[in-house]
Amino acid sequence: MGGQILNTKNGAGKPRGVVFRGSFPRFNGTNMLERLRGKRVIIVGDSINGNQWESLVCLLYSTISSSRGHIDMNIHDKIFRAKVSENMIDEFCAAPLYITGKALNKINIILTQQEYNCSVEFYWSPFLVQLEGNEENGGRILRLDKLSDWEKKCRGADIMVFNTGHWWHNGGRLKRWDLFQYKGKVVEEMEVQSAFGMAMRTWARWIDRNVDKTSTKVFFRSFSPVHYGKQRCYNQTQPIKDESYVEKSPNPIVEVVERTIRRMRTPVRYLNITKLSQYRKDGHTTLNTIRQKKLPKAMKQRQPMSHDDCSHWCLPGVPDTWNRLLFASMVMDNSSDNS
Repeated sequence: MGGQILNTKNGAGKPRGVVFRGSFPRFNGTNMLERLRGKRVIIVGDSINGNQWESLVCLLYSTISSSRGHIDMNIHDKIFRAKVSENMIDEFCAAPLYITGKALNKINIILTQQEYNCSVEFYWSPFLVQLEGNEENGGRILRLDKLSDWEKKCRGADIMVFNTGHWWHNGGRLKRWDLFQYKGKVVEEMEVQSAFGMAMRTWARWIDRNVDKTSTKVFFRSFSPVHYGKQRCYNQTQPIKDESYVEKSPNPIVEVVERTIRRMRTPVRYLNITKLSQYRKDGHTTLNTIRQKKLPKAMKQRQPMSHDDCSHWCLPGVPDTWNRLLFASMVMDNSSDNS
């Protein structure tokens, strides 16, 4: 695949373009585990980043003995620890949403590869900043100047992968907040782009103050396209083949992300997966998720396009490509460091 697939920008805001033309380094799970030996990978964001975590877990697991991995599931202050049997992990990798789909918003999941002493961790935080309930009026307040709990768990990680955007774009009954709060001031009405910019600056300040740029690599994944409307995903079995096709995305949010990264002191590698994923209207879960499977069959048959999920991705599938690009970036970074 030609063209620019991955953008990297340094802390001074100058583009360091990483451009793969023709072929890029092929994914090798054993090679990646060697590069991750003794390290922590943390993935923070919404359920689409959970999708990417699931993909990476299965890609890495496929290269190791099943007896060498285990999953810790931390639900609030309850911790479940178990040695994962071969059957359980195989079931997980065949249908990841079976385990994570029930309460993804309450589960922090860690994959530890004992021989390599590395972990791949996912922390659900769709806004990156804190969403709180207001005890006085029952409203939901989005704290634009306060990060959610992930920041306490991620200090000292070696590789960080972030995303946000989808939940900011939701309106109407899907909107998850009632009020914004910033520096002690509560505001009911504010342009989403402005609020998003404040939240991104809060995230950026934390990265600049707490990340050691000599030892930690920070990635921000670009917006994952959805396929509703004219290019709806339901019943699609072929990708979009028109290379001129451009999916409508929330451009103001994308611009805020890119501008924030340019202004940071810490190098942030922008994993730009949007365009390559736009063509894959055939790659979504549609009606094949836990939530959709619980719907009455008659309802799905009568109005399938009212219930299909055209945001999340099947696995194996598109998120595997995102992780192959993540691996390629690690290889290219090491090549640059050694040159």
